[in-house]
Amino acid sequence: MIKIGVIVSNPFQENTIVLSDATGECIVVDAGGYNAQENAALSKYISDNGLKPVMAVNTHGHVDHMLGVDYVKRTYGIPFAIDGRDAFLIESAPTHGAIYGFRVDAIPTIDIDLKGTKEVRFGETAMSVIETPGHTPGHICLYNADEKLLITGDTLFKESIGRTDLPGGDYSWIMRSILDKLMPLGGDVHFYPGHGQDSTLGHEALYNPFVTEVLGGEVNC
Repeated sequence: MIKIGVIVSNPFQENTIVLSDATGECIVVDAGGYNAQENAALSKYISDNGLKPVMAVNTHGHVDHMLGVDYVKRTYGIPFAIDGRDAFLIESAPTHGAIYGFRVDAIPTIDIDLKGTKEVRFGETAMSVIETPGHTPGHICLYNADEKLLITGDTLFKESIGRTDLPGGDYSWIMRSILDKLMPLGGDVHFYPGHGQDSTLGHEALYNPFVTEVLGGEVNC
């Protein structure tokens, strides 16, 4: 069984997610710790649960999702994986951070390019990599079919979607990603987004206005 830990980080209230299984191995998804206290909270969760991080994985490259990646890499000596199409966002993080008042002291080196990769593994668990461009060109989601668990990053939120007005964003892409790749997974799939509360795909099919207006034929994408 997959255990999910969520540590809310930085002024954007980003969800840093730790996925682990019975082996104790884990991956850290979207490490967003901005200061020593937030990074310490992540390490405390890992230590308190007797976990062994094996990889830092990002759903995408926006600055609020990568602020703690260098800390995780250095502390646990693990590789950093992200779709290479978002490498430009990692590289330009200091500039983007300054726009929002973030100071980015270190840019993590990308060790694993997830473009075209089918899955990431920890312990006895495999998470399928689903390419979901729209919020960013290289955005991915992580999915485990056995437990109907989905990590959506900033593609899909509870009753909302990720913004598409930033560099590399595209509304048609994100809606096609949601409608063609995520919603067909089934209404009982439970997802954890990059910000805000967890939800189910069934709930979004009924109450997410961006989804319902397309399904109802009010908007074409």
